[in-house]
Amino acid sequence: MAFEIEKIVDLVRIQLKPEEKNKLRKDIQSILGYVEKLNELKTDAIEPTSHVLNLENVYRPDRVEPSSVRDEVLEQAPLSDGKFFKVPKVVDKES
Repeated sequence: MAFEIEKIVDLVRIQLKPEEKNKLRKDIQSILGYVEKLNELKTDAIEPTSHVLNLENVYRPDRVEPSSVRDEVLEQAPLSDGKFFKVPKVVDKES
């Protein structure tokens, strides 16, 4: 497969020395050669997969349950205002 190393370098916005470009060219050619070799495999009878294991999501129904976690946490807070934490101002707005 033909490719232009200069175009690739421009697309990824990197600067390479000539010897680095030569190494990258050889590496990309090696990778593309490996992919071409994989393309020779007969995979027509193999079903496509997204994972090597046969995994399924386990769903459970959503349930609304009462919770007092917020109240317990707010009791431990140094400052609170109703159901909110009060914290010191950390950002000044400049217009």
